[in-house]
Amino acid sequence: MFKKILIANRGEIAVRVIRACRELGIKTVAVYSTADKNALHTLIADESVCIGPPPSKDSYLNTKAIISACDVTGAEAIHPGYGFLSESASFVRLCQKCGIKWIGPSAEAMEAMGDKSNAKSTVQKAGVPVVPGSDGVVASLEEAEQVAEQIGYPVMVKATAGGGGRGIRFVKDKSELEAALVSSKQDALAFFGNGDVYIEKFIVNPKHVEIQLLGDEYGNVIHLGERDCSAQRRNQKVIEESPCPVLTPELRERMGTAAVNAAKSCNYSNAGTIEFLLGADGSFYFMEMNARIQVEHPVTEMATGIDLIKAQIKIAAGEKLDIKQADVNLTGHVIECRVNAEDPAHDFRPCPGKINSLHLPGGFGVRLDTAVFQGYVIPPYYDSMIAKVIVKGADRTEAIQKMKVALAEFLIEGIVSNIDFQLDLLRDENFIRGDYDIGFIGRR
Repeated sequence: MFKKILIANRGEIAVRVIRACRELGIKTVAVYSTADKNALHTLIADESVCIGPPPSKDSYLNTKAIISACDVTGAEAIHPGYGFLSESASFVRLCQKCGIKWIGPSAEAMEAMGDKSNAKSTVQKAGVPVVPGSDGVVASLEEAEQVAEQIGYPVMVKATAGGGGRGIRFVKDKSELEAALVSSKQDALAFFGNGDVYIEKFIVNPKHVEIQLLGDEYGNVIHLGERDCSAQRRNQKVIEESPCPVLTPELRERMGTAAVNAAKSCNYSNAGTIEFLLGADGSFYFMEMNARIQVEHPVTEMATGIDLIKAQIKIAAGEKLDIKQADVNLTGHVIECRVNAEDPAHDFRPCPGKINSLHLPGGFGVRLDTAVFQGYVIPPYYDSMIAKVIVKGADRTEAIQKMKVALAEFLIEGIVSNIDFQLDLLRDENFIRGDYDIGFIGRR
């Protein structure tokens, strides 16, 4: 087992990893930008190293500074969390060259699944259903028009290296295709440094259901059930829950098996997530794989009782999975709400600033993953998430009520948050019935 791990991230996920390391008896190293000098992850780690000024490109994406921090502190491994360098195959290879263990999948698996068009062809060979679309990257407008005509409008133009809803355009008919290609390519180049795009059939009113996976370095892969992430705003997840309200045990088994096959097709190890689009008729299609831990991983942890961060660390240290598929048991109903420093009344604009007063909810079945505290100043340079509120009830009705109580108790002064917006969603009759899809919030 590792003696010291560097966490190449910030905020609540860095705090989450630090706590897991402490429980395993592992020393931790936090890295921070000058804007995060007084951040919680910086304060509670065993050691902390400044790696640059506030902009991410000069700090949390500064690979040389992070490797140097490992060298200075003697950290044997890096946990990347999510975002930043978590899906950078080139950084994984750099870590390998420097003798640093990467707590995540191999660079080869990451490349196989990181490029969405390549991932689609890879899993298709493993028998996983995929959305009809182009065979890889579309190189020209003429090719795009041919593909779109073949599969039928409406279609989606997507960045191959995309994530977080970036580089995606909806195309209703041929007249919109050229503009969508240009803007999607521009987005993709700006955010991911790769302007390649591909085309997929637009599935009308699907649910977004993802399967959590764990795989070790000996070929063992299991799934830990699903998360329904259909409550989205502009392709950004807002509420996640498990189990999915419309999934039958038979469909869960089929989706879980497909996800495991997809992971095995690229020799995947460590934690990962396969994302599917689920049609109203029960048909499902592979969308992408996230080769890292997810923001919403606590949903699965609460539903299964399995600590995913500890599992990641143990797998990276060479241990075999200590649980088999038959051991996985989902209990109760779990819901997660993302509380962000943003103003829903003004197009959800970010609202950085000082937290003057703070009261966090608690109680039976309530979990808070956060890195904020009273007096903390939320910087304007990074993601606006304040906290993740996760609740577990005996059933979905109890979980919804428990979340309403928790959010109503969550008091934060000095900044604007989306708490009232979340409460409004939880009171919506369609949400209460479980009758919602990825277009639910936009239509609403």
